[in-house]
Amino acid sequence: MTIGVPKEIKTGETRVSMTPKVCRRITKLGVRVLVEKGAGARAGFTDAEYRAAGASLVGAAARIWRSAELILKVKEPLPAEYDLLQPEQTLFTYLHLAAAPELARVLVAKRVLGIAYETVESADGTLPLLKPMSQIAGRLAVQIGGYFLQSQHGGSGLLLGGIPGVAPAHTVVIGAGNSGAHAARMAAGMGSRVTVLDLDARKLDILDAEYQGRIATVHANPSNIEHAVLDADLVIGAVLIPGAKAPIVVTKQMVAGMRPGGVIVDIAVDQGGCVETIRPTSHQEPTYTAHGVVHYAVPNMPAMVGRTSTIALTQATESFVLALGEKGVRRALEEMRGLAKGVNTQGGRITHPSVARLLGEHGELGGKG
Repeated sequence: MTIGVPKEIKTGETRVSMTPKVCRRITKLGVRVLVEKGAGARAGFTDAEYRAAGASLVGAAARIWRSAELILKVKEPLPAEYDLLQPEQTLFTYLHLAAAPELARVLVAKRVLGIAYETVESADGTLPLLKPMSQIAGRLAVQIGGYFLQSQHGGSGLLLGGIPGVAPAHTVVIGAGNSGAHAARMAAGMGSRVTVLDLDARKLDILDAEYQGRIATVHANPSNIEHAVLDADLVIGAVLIPGAKAPIVVTKQMVAGMRPGGVIVDIAVDQGGCVETIRPTSHQEPTYTAHGVVHYAVPNMPAMVGRTSTIALTQATESFVLALGEKGVRRALEEMRGLAKGVNTQGGRITHPSVARLLGEHGELGGKG
C-alpha cells in the first residue's frame, strides 16, 4: 500500500496527519509513505525527520493524490483539492459532511471511500479520534473568549476571573461532552462563574460531583438556555450529534438580548454551528460582531496549537493507520468494527445514517452517484 500525506491547505491550518514517529512505524511494515515537502513544518516536524523515518518526500501535492491508495489528512478536502481526488481512493480525515454537502457530492461521484475521524468509534461507543481535538478546542475556547472580552478586542472589558471585590465574568457552556467539559474546567480554573447545560443528566452529575457545586449544572431545555445566555458574558457552544449537523440551540433573539460586548465561541461551527447568528470565520479574520456581540467561529481552532494538536491527533489515529497499512483497507474495516463506523461514503453512496438522512434519501443526494 501507498499512503499519501499532503500538506494541509485550509487557511491557518498548522497540523499534519502523520508524525515522523508514526511514519517510522508504518514504513517498517513495508508500507510506502509519500509526504509532501513542508507538510509538517508548521507543527515543528522537518522534511529531514520524515526522510529519516523512511518516507519519500514529494514536491507536488498532485503527485501524492495521484499515487496514493490511501490519503491521510487532518481537515476535509477543499474545492481546490476536489479534482485531485482519485476514483475509488480511500480518504481518512475529518469530513463533517453534514455541513459540507458539496464535498459529499464529490466523494459520491468519485466513489471515494471516505472514513471520517469524527465517527470512528471505540468499543464503548465513544469517539476516540474526535476526543483529543474536542478537548483542545474546549480549552482554547475559554482562552479565546477571555481575549475577546478585552476592551481592545471589542468585548465588554471584563476579566474572566474578576478580582477580590469585583465579580467575575459569567461563562455559559452549552454541551457537556468532551469540549464542553474541558471548557468548563478551564473557565472554572480561571475563576469565572460557570454554568453548564446539557440534556444528559449523567454528564451533569459527573461535573457536579467533580466540582462539588463550584459550577452550576442545568438541564438544557430552551427556557433554561435562554435564561443562561441572557445573563452570560461568554457563551461557548459545544453541542455535538455524531455525524449530524449541530442543532440551533441559541436563537437570534437570545443573542440580541445579550449584554453589549459579550462573546460567543461556537466550537460546533464545523458541523454547522449551534448558534443561529454564527457563520464560519478564519484564523486571519476570526471574529465579527452581530447584535453587539463578538462572534468567534473558526472551524479549525486546534490549529492554533499545531504541535500539541498534531501529537494528540496522531496518537489517536496511529493504531487505525497501522491497521489500514498492514491489513489493507478492506480487511481492516472487516476486522475493526469501530473503524467501519467511520465510513461515511463508499461505492458511490452516503453510508453513514446521520449524514444520509440529512443529505439525501438513501444517501444518494438525489443523483445516481
